[in-house]
Amino acid sequence: MQTRDPLDPAASQVLLGCFEVGGLTLAIDVVQLREVVRHQPATPLPGAPASIEGVIDLRGTLVPVVDLGRFLGGEPLRAGPRSRIAVAEVDGIAIGLAVDAAIQILAVQGSALGDPPALAVRSGCAATRAVVRRSDAAPIAVLSLEHVIQSLYREALAGGEGAR
Repeated sequence: MQTRDPLDPAASQVLLGCFEVGGLTLAIDVVQLREVVRHQPATPLPGAPASIEGVIDLRGTLVPVVDLGRFLGGEPLRAGPRSRIAVAEVDGIAIGLAVDAAIQILAVQGSALGDPPALAVRSGCAATRAVVRRSDAAPIAVLSLEHVIQSLYREALAGGEGAR
C-alpha cells in the first residue's frame, strides 16, 4: 500500500511511463506500473463491462485488459508490432492497459507537474490526474488509474449498459 502520493509536486523527481494511445502521449506513474508486455489477444469474459476486453494469463495470474483508446472515447486499438499491454496495480488490483506503443520512461521534476485546468476537470476530464509541463514539447497528461478502475466499477453497476 502506498504511503505517499507518487505524483506529489514536492517530490524532487517523478518517473513516468509514457505510452502512445490514439496518437496521444499519456503517462502513468512508474510506482503504479508493474511491467509492460507485448500485446496478446485477451480472452473475453461473458457479462463483463464492455470496457474490459477480456483477460490475459500473465505467468499464472489472470489480468483484466482494458483497451485504453476505446476507454477514453477514441478508436479501438489495432494491434500491431508496437502494441503493448501496460500492467499496472492500484490498491492491490492489477489491470492491463492495451496501448498502441510504449514510448519511454520520462524523469521529470515534481515542480513540472500541475493540476489539470479547472474547466477540464469540471467538464468531466477526471481521467487526467496531472499534467506534465515541458518547455521543449507539448504537455503530457498523466492518467488517473484510480479513475479508470472506478469507471469500470460504475459501468458494471449500471447493469446491462455496455456489458457483454
